[in-house]
Amino acid sequence: MSDVVAQAVTAMNEKLGGNGIDGTAQFNIEGEGSMIVDSDGAREGTADADVTFSADADTYRDIFDGSLDPTSAFMSGRLSIDGDMGMAMKLASTLA
Repeated sequence: MSDVVAQAVTAMNEKLGGNGIDGTAQFNIEGEGSMIVDSDGAREGTADADVTFSADADTYRDIFDGSLDPTSAFMSGRLSIDGDMGMAMKLASTLA
């Protein structure tokens, strides 16, 4: 597992507060790998997902440390979203 993906998994699990989500989300980190978030929390990997987020490592770092709002990242083109927008909005509120 890349260090970037490992850091993303740790950050996401902290944001989730030990809980999972209702559904499956995949986070693709360009050039590094992917993370899945589901009812078990976050872990490295890929799966059929209800929603898929894609961005570079710097964008994810900024989102996870709170310096970039996920909605702003999407609106500015730094974050792309494919799939269930309702689930995307729920996750965005978790990350904000």
